[in-house]
Amino acid sequence: MSKDKVSHIQEQWKAERPDIDSSPVGVVGRVHRLGNYLRREILAVYREHGLGEGEFDILATLRRSGAPFTMLPTDLGRQTMVTSGGISKQLDRLEASGLVERTVSSDDARKRLVTLTAKGKSVIDAAYTEHMENEARLLADLDPADRESLEGILGRWLAAVESANEPPGE
Repeated sequence: MSKDKVSHIQEQWKAERPDIDSSPVGVVGRVHRLGNYLRREILAVYREHGLGEGEFDILATLRRSGAPFTMLPTDLGRQTMVTSGGISKQLDRLEASGLVERTVSSDDARKRLVTLTAKGKSVIDAAYTEHMENEARLLADLDPADRESLEGILGRWLAAVESANEPPGE
């Protein structure tokens, strides 16, 4: 394995605390460091389109939901990584920018619907295209077989963590 900063950290802990198995940092430390780096690279693309992370997530969720690109705010909250408190703030900004509109549901006047506007669809389509090009660039150093293996491993690990942390009743 090539030497990286985590390898150095593991060697130091092995010397200072040989009584503790520090091997978990080999995975968790690397995932954490990679996550920080990847997030920085991904957010740069979002900013080029005038979007923050939560805004991109909301627009992408509406877009991938299919026509008519409309959802309830509570459903957006469940399907995005935006906190419930953050959804309203993000929707206010997206609405002010003309990327979404909020309307009263014809089925229930108590419900507000969020719909992607034509401008919002254009923005998210351009941002998503560049986002996927960026992610492909970030993965370019991985052998295709390693990438496939890593996707499977991370998928199983994430499913287990999400299952263990899922609130009761969901």
